[in-house]
Amino acid sequence: MTHKTIERRQFLKQAAASAAIGLALPGGRVLGANDRVRLGIIGPGARGQELMKEFLKVADVEFVAAADVFTRRHEEAKKLAPAAKTFDDHRRLLDLKDVDAVIVATPLHCHSRHFLDTLAAGKDLYCEKTMTWSIAEAEACVEAAKKSNRVVGVGLQHQSSGELADAKQWLKDGLAGKITSVESWMSRNTPRGKAQWVRQVPSDCTEANVRWDAFLNGRPRRPFDGNQFINWRLFWDFSGGNVTENMVHQIAFVMRALDLPLPTSAYMSGGVFSEKDGREVPDTIAVTLDFPNDLVVTWQSTFSNKYYGIGDRILGSHGTIERLMGATDMVTGKSQSGLRYYPEKDNRSNGVALEGQTKDLNHYANFVECVRSRKVPNAPVDIGYRSAVAGHMANMSYRQKQRVTLESLGLTARK
Repeated sequence: MTHKTIERRQFLKQAAASAAIGLALPGGRVLGANDRVRLGIIGPGARGQELMKEFLKVADVEFVAAADVFTRRHEEAKKLAPAAKTFDDHRRLLDLKDVDAVIVATPLHCHSRHFLDTLAAGKDLYCEKTMTWSIAEAEACVEAAKKSNRVVGVGLQHQSSGELADAKQWLKDGLAGKITSVESWMSRNTPRGKAQWVRQVPSDCTEANVRWDAFLNGRPRRPFDGNQFINWRLFWDFSGGNVTENMVHQIAFVMRALDLPLPTSAYMSGGVFSEKDGREVPDTIAVTLDFPNDLVVTWQSTFSNKYYGIGDRILGSHGTIERLMGATDMVTGKSQSGLRYYPEKDNRSNGVALEGQTKDLNHYANFVECVRSRKVPNAPVDIGYRSAVAGHMANMSYRQKQRVTLESLGLTARK
């Protein structure tokens, strides 16, 4: 049985449960008093609690409910939102009439179930990145979003950055010229023996305190495993590894800046090279994505060296657009961040270097405002879909040990 067949079978089990709820969605919703937006969160774990803190900074927002399969998370969520109702089943949260919008911050393999269930319940939705665990799920979720009248935003925060706005403007003005290559990278390091992402399993993370079957979400049944539950990012059944944790942000930035469709092909190499601690997903990665109109985008990542930080370079005949996030200057040793443009004197002899000036927007406030105004968020479902598919194509190539093409997947290069 192929990986693609397994993926589709797992997804169909999830979709069937959501279809049972139906997709008959109501029209407008009545917000709380004084336009107060009432939020529910599915998955208030470590990342979910970070999101709660960010959303609570937005004016006239409150969390009225939280759902998690791990009982510990209920009390942790209540520390941030004491009046919130808590559930171990997300469907009970979705039944609440006083929830206007839902934040989905569950492990990746649960995103599509919670995405589809939230839309079916008639709620607006903010779904953490990556939007889905598989291509089949991405197809279903983008179609469901288009058929609904709900506001759907994705946790791709770089979409609200001033750097994206400036890069798009420089590209529109033709400052880069003919672009044939984009380089991206993400570098991290930790003390030897303390591998990236590994978290201690709490003593109360036991079978009695976790709805293990709900967490598995259609994956093959197995005995309760606290390490897999807490450190789900390390395992293919639940995660897409660093491609879906970090590359997705950068590929979404590049795709949005250059207005790119889906890649026509993907190739990925690498492996578990930094720390052989039982993880399945690679810690050293090299991705090559081909796009229409003669463009290649590469992304490299390592967990054994953080010297170059995070960055992207859009390489054009007339200039380079470079975005750095924590890279180390080779001369001064200082950390560098920001967006810059450097002219290519061969084709822009009078060009001058530029620095990005546009300030970032608040990604979370933007979503809340769109719940009120019914406008499209900065990170809409279409960029969530395109960046997800690009990442999944890369991972499929790595796992199948061959180049994956859009044609072989039966997809078209739509935007």
